[in-house]
Amino acid sequence: MIWLTWRQYRVQTMTTLAALAAIAIFLLVTGLQVRDAYDSTVVGCQADCESAKEALVAKYQTLSYYVTGLMIAVPGIIGVFWGAPLIAREIEAGTHRLVWNQSITRGRWLAVKLGAVGLIAVAVAGLVSLLVTWWASPIDRINMDRFTPLLFAGRAIVPLGYAAFAFTAGACAGLLIRRTVPAMAATLVVFTAVQILVPFAIRPHLMTPERADVALSSLSMRPPGAGGGSEAPKGGWKGSEIRLSGSGDNAHLTVGVFRPGDWVVSEPGPALDAAGREVRGSAGCAVARIDPMECFATSDLHIKVEYQPADRYWTFQWIETGIFLALSGLLAGFCTWWLRRRVA
Repeated sequence: MIWLTWRQYRVQTMTTLAALAAIAIFLLVTGLQVRDAYDSTVVGCQADCESAKEALVAKYQTLSYYVTGLMIAVPGIIGVFWGAPLIAREIEAGTHRLVWNQSITRGRWLAVKLGAVGLIAVAVAGLVSLLVTWWASPIDRINMDRFTPLLFAGRAIVPLGYAAFAFTAGACAGLLIRRTVPAMAATLVVFTAVQILVPFAIRPHLMTPERADVALSSLSMRPPGAGGGSEAPKGGWKGSEIRLSGSGDNAHLTVGVFRPGDWVVSEPGPALDAAGREVRGSAGCAVARIDPMECFATSDLHIKVEYQPADRYWTFQWIETGIFLALSGLLAGFCTWWLRRRVA
């Protein structure tokens, strides 16, 4: 059965290995260039290190987007082109009956297909993720924004969980729909929907966030992702945006903050006094003629912030990977149950 599976998927496997080799060569060559630039301009800088960091990020920013996009696309490609045809093509062609008439049980047939092909698929995703994480590590050290949804999905171990889920979701789609092309389309839709849903509706609730009262007098304004995050004082918060609403005594400010490496999960909040009440008008630094930053420097106002600390990054990676592996196991179990009872 393993030999038969190899014969069926040897073309896809060899094509994938060739593509993986090409990707590896590209990432190794350009990754060494990124590292050389980082060592010469950032590690060895003597003055104006912030400008050196920003220049390095700007130089490789576009390429970094493409590399991260590649990693995000790999699990979806695996699900569409490996998972969806896995069973649908056999049922569509009727060749599954020939295999079952050779003393091969349905359960064994499915287990070998899911196990052998699925492990190769996950291994491919793991190798690409390893290369991409290595390639992007100098830029990630500068930006300190690994919790950003796209970066989180394109780094470390979580792509392995995505690949396993996409593959088994594709196999289930093929088993239920019984046609290869519609199953491929359904797999793409499901995987895309999950990739959009998880970062915004599920991931923020995987762990209870930390809470902090951030004094406005301690803020400096610097957009997140502008580089130089590693130079921020330990425990220091930065302002990311100021919104002015209303006028006169009803005028109020909404302030957003970030801290390099952390993930702020709360929305920008209003200025509060020592008793926790929202402050409006001139007392809240919200009169048009007052520079908010000058007002912040002399005020005793604060905002409430909920955030996930930077040291929870790997915890989130393991939790989310575990969730997707568990979902993959459930889908594999469903496929086994459905195959034994429904497919003729």
